Amino acid sequence: MTVLRPALLVLVRHAESARNQAKKGSVYFADDAARRVVHGQPDQLTELTPAGHQQAAETGVALRQRFGAFDYVYTSGYARTEQTAQGLLSAYPEAERAGTKVRMNIFIRERDSGYSYDMTTAEAEAAFPWLNEYWRTYGGFMARPPGGESLADVVARVHTFLDTLFRDRAGQKILVVTHGGTLRCFRFLLERWDYARAAAWPEGQAPANCGVTTYRCAESGDHLELEEYNRVYWTVGSPEDGVSPA
Repeated sequence: MTVLRPALLVLVRHAESARNQAKKGSVYFADDAARRVVHGQPDQLTELTPAGHQQAAETGVALRQRFGAFDYVYTSGYARTEQTAQGLLSAYPEAERAGTKVRMNIFIRERDSGYSYDMTTAEAEAAFPWLNEYWRTYGGFMARPPGGESLADVVARVHTFLDTLFRDRAGQKILVVTHGGTLRCFRFLLERWDYARAAAWPEGQAPANCGVTTYRCAESGDHLELEEYNRVYWTVGSPEDGVSPA
């Protein structure tokens, strides 16, 4: 059998970031007070919260126990993915980390949210009064936020990343630390979704901070199969503390 795919591909969404905390799961900021802490900060420089650092550390312990060391770790280069990767790898003794190579790849960056990036809900509705109608017509997979990317756009660059991975990393164990929207695009490609499936993302299925999604190489060696989606290992910021892991 010729192995044409990585033996193991583990996708991890970054841990809780300052913008996650400020937006509380909403598309826009609730008001000016909510965005004040991160206002004017570019997305690629957004860092983890203290809870996020702890989430990454706890998840790293679980990854080491379950998968052992990885051959390669990829991040998007955004501060929150690099900090998450550092937290994950902190669970590994130096001798185990010696064989792990860490790389940045711009193709797995977060979806560009466009001109509304720093807007409150009221500001976005005033600036783009037609947006809700447009979004209902095109659907959340194909629609582009003003000045930004659709998820379909993100799929194109994730496809390029996977092509490189399949060419260069066959038979290896790969860890990818990426973003929520980008992770959805990985699933579109790896699980061979059609447009209807991509548009029908069910409620409650959003990737959690530090949620772990696992694919293993099929016995045929020519494709990856989903083993588990969105497994959460951390306890800090759990519902008992008043903060949802999702």
